Amino acid sequence: MSISSFLYLPPRAAVTAALLALGGLLSGCAQMGETLGPAFVDPAKYDLYDCKQLETERAAQAARAAELQGLMAKAETGAGGAVVAEVAYRNDYVSARAQQKLADETWRRNKCHETIVAAPAPIVPPAPPAPARGARSPAR
Repeated sequence: MSISSFLYLPPRAAVTAALLALGGLLSGCAQMGETLGPAFVDPAKYDLYDCKQLETERAAQAARAAELQGLMAKAETGAGGAVVAEVAYRNDYVSARAQQKLADETWRRNKCHETIVAAPAPIVPPAPPAPARGARSPAR
């Protein structure tokens, strides 16, 4: 019996082993990505934004992060989904979270407050005009 017979893996087992190794490597990158996110965002990006612009940007970044998180969760339900989620969505998710954090920090630094939107007044249809005096009521 030779050494090469011990090293031989059936093709299916080799693919499975490679996917598991790749998943392990990518999960390590994902844990590292949360701390490296701020390194990929311009720290002065929101410096010239006023409170109204920051409010809009914060909402947009929160929606984007939630969307990407949903896509990652959906991808993880399929076969090999963890790998797909990491490869396809993780970088965008980390970037969106870093931008959201930076916008939140700028929001606090500028002492901004949420805009209170007043509820619109209900639309009340006008009352029908009252009949004139001496006018006959319609025949029934």
